[in-house]
Amino acid sequence: MFETGLLKDKRILVTGGGSGLGAAMGRRFLALGAELVICGRKLDRLEATAGEMRSTGGKITTIACDVRDGAAVDSMMDQIWHEAPLDILVNNAAATFIAQSEHLSFRAADAILAPTLHGAMYCTLAAGRRWIEGKHNGVVLSILSTSTITGRAFTVPSAMAKSAVLAMTKSLAVEWGPKGIRTVAIAPGPFPTAGASGQLRPEGRDEGWTARNPMGRTGEHSELADLASFLVSDRAGYINGEMVVIDGGAHLRSSGAEDLLRWTDAQWSEQRAARSKG
Repeated sequence: MFETGLLKDKRILVTGGGSGLGAAMGRRFLALGAELVICGRKLDRLEATAGEMRSTGGKITTIACDVRDGAAVDSMMDQIWHEAPLDILVNNAAATFIAQSEHLSFRAADAILAPTLHGAMYCTLAAGRRWIEGKHNGVVLSILSTSTITGRAFTVPSAMAKSAVLAMTKSLAVEWGPKGIRTVAIAPGPFPTAGASGQLRPEGRDEGWTARNPMGRTGEHSELADLASFLVSDRAGYINGEMVVIDGGAHLRSSGAEDLLRWTDAQWSEQRAARSKG
């Protein structure tokens, strides 16, 4: 299945591709023959990641873009299409942190909804419009969360945003499928990254969560990257409107937030103070 040329001649845009799971997927796409475009807000981070990737071969382009800004997304897509159409969009950019919902300000909620929901929608509509106008087939892969199945306390804006993107995935599968555009999604469970771990698993959280996973471990980035590579490839051409869960079965036992129900007011106060400093 994963022969070297699986993604040959495919142009793939990964939002939030400068680090974490976005970078892991990008490396795998390159290894399978794709041409890669990564975007994010910090050009220096993108260039550093691209420099590492280029050492292994393959063409990679970096574009600084804040996906929360629809006009900026449109400009980025114009820049990409100026050379050649995209074939695949990976909606990976997102934001989240733990918080007691009653303490969320409007600004804090919007900080999560803007990249996670609006950014994914802006990028999807911008790519889809161009694919349809050019009669070009395309694939949209959105990286979601098992909170779309279980809900998740203390990360409510993220659960809402990811669930909305799942609704978009299912809806556009029907609307755009006849136009040659597939929409699919992945719901990862625990795949630790430096950025997400700092926001979601601060000091004081239950350390036994890994052992309670039915597989007794967290996921490897390569496992998610392989699944993503399959779903965006032509080998998955009959998969449309579906979300694939990759979490070792964790969501069948827990939403992943139950330990936070035991946190004291003092622990939450410390967390809010740490987040405001960050």
